[in-house]
Amino acid sequence: MVKETTKEKWELIWNDEFDYEGLPDENKWDYDAGGAGWGNAEQQFYTAYDTNTVRVANGVLIIEAHKKWHLGMPYKSGRVVTRGKGDFLYGKIEISAKLPKGRGLWPAIWMLPTEQKYGGWPSSGEIDIMEMVGHEQDYIHFSVHTGAFNHKNNTHKTYRTYLNGASDGFHIYAIEWYPDKIDFFLDGEKQFTFKKMGDDPQKWPFDQKFYLIMNIAVGGTWGGAKGVDNSIFPQRMEVDYVRVYKLK
Repeated sequence: MVKETTKEKWELIWNDEFDYEGLPDENKWDYDAGGAGWGNAEQQFYTAYDTNTVRVANGVLIIEAHKKWHLGMPYKSGRVVTRGKGDFLYGKIEISAKLPKGRGLWPAIWMLPTEQKYGGWPSSGEIDIMEMVGHEQDYIHFSVHTGAFNHKNNTHKTYRTYLNGASDGFHIYAIEWYPDKIDFFLDGEKQFTFKKMGDDPQKWPFDQKFYLIMNIAVGGTWGGAKGVDNSIFPQRMEVDYVRVYKLK
């Protein structure tokens, strides 16, 4: 881990402080709804406009997973997106969050391309600002996926660090995304850098707009690698704020 903090000057351009109650602000957030595994054999159904799985209360956004059958899937959860309402090219993206806890859970804060300029996944890229799986509690993963570097081929670019108490308090997960690199931060300390290696979009598709995703998956090829502990539910991820900046 590189022990340094950013020295850039940033200007806030998009944010949600969750200082209201009810469903997330529809001018900023949408939902990905559905089941069918999401390409990873996940076991949850993501519901939309459902305050059981996604709501704002007491100053935080709550994404909550439940052990409850829903449209053929044994769990239900939430997945919010900024697609079409917050699409960004370069800048600093910062999220303060407290993570859920329990074997079988897979919380994530990540980004996908709005238009998939270079084709379907993984060719157009993926940026994983934070991932954790419950069977490896407190180990935070930062990753990128591209056509050349992705987990299907075991070539993805990734870094893992231990964060004591990831589910006990709020921590700040962030990226600083430039035309030639993406830096990943945890609580203001740089953890990992992915650098541009030429103009091949299979290696660097990060010259197009991406949108933010926040969700809790249940089970799946990674999250469920050691099964799901059904005694843990419900479990929630709480988000204190989301802030997006551009360079001044």
